[in-house]
Amino acid sequence: MTVTATFHDLKGASVFITGGGSGIGASITDGFLAQGAKVAFVGRSDATGFADEMEAKHGTRPLFIQCDITDTTALQAAIQTSADAHGPITTLVNNAANDKRHTTGEVDSDFWDWMMAVNLKAYFFACQAVLPQMQSAGFGSIINFSSISYMMGNAGYPLYTAANSGINGMTRSLAREFGPDKIRVNALAPGWVLTQKQKDMWVTEEGLAAHLDRQCLKDTLDPQDIVDGVLFLASKTSKMMTGQALVIDGGVVVTG
Repeated sequence: MTVTATFHDLKGASVFITGGGSGIGASITDGFLAQGAKVAFVGRSDATGFADEMEAKHGTRPLFIQCDITDTTALQAAIQTSADAHGPITTLVNNAANDKRHTTGEVDSDFWDWMMAVNLKAYFFACQAVLPQMQSAGFGSIINFSSISYMMGNAGYPLYTAANSGINGMTRSLAREFGPDKIRVNALAPGWVLTQKQKDMWVTEEGLAAHLDRQCLKDTLDPQDIVDGVLFLASKTSKMMTGQALVIDGGVVVTG
């Protein structure tokens, strides 16, 4: 990835990222390390090799903790492990999600519970765990990944869009509750970012052309575009921005 801006206040910052070993999350880990932050991340799959790669690149090893974020006890224990290693967490990035395709008719109670556990419940309990740490530090930034999918009214994954809408509402309420503690809570809604997973599973020439036609900006999105937004929201450069949804999608949806 390319460093497009330096956020001096992120040097030495204690950062915790869910899903920070693959996809956009891996780029976010890379981005914070490039700023000199102390990074811990969780993921369900072994990311030791990725941590090795980051250590070789930056000279600083991210702390990888293998964890299923649907296990609330394990997730909150990982957050405490991160704080023990790096000091109180002052930036939380709730990035991990699952946009498994499904129709309304095939949803049963177990699938509902699993989708909400991954895409909404884990976000809340990660926030709950870091808030006392941010209060003790005297400031903090929480960045909750959402998606433009619910804004567009996309079909094909109604539980995912429901969770993403819920993330936006939760973000606003937490921003109001913890603003007096100088804790900022914002959502970030990416558009169609062409990660390798997207290319392997969903991208077709026709589908991509149709999506680009809806964008105001005609370039495709890559992870760097999202990393830059995350770093901005983490930094005190955005110190008076909270309770907002930052949309980075090339201009597909319009908010206001």
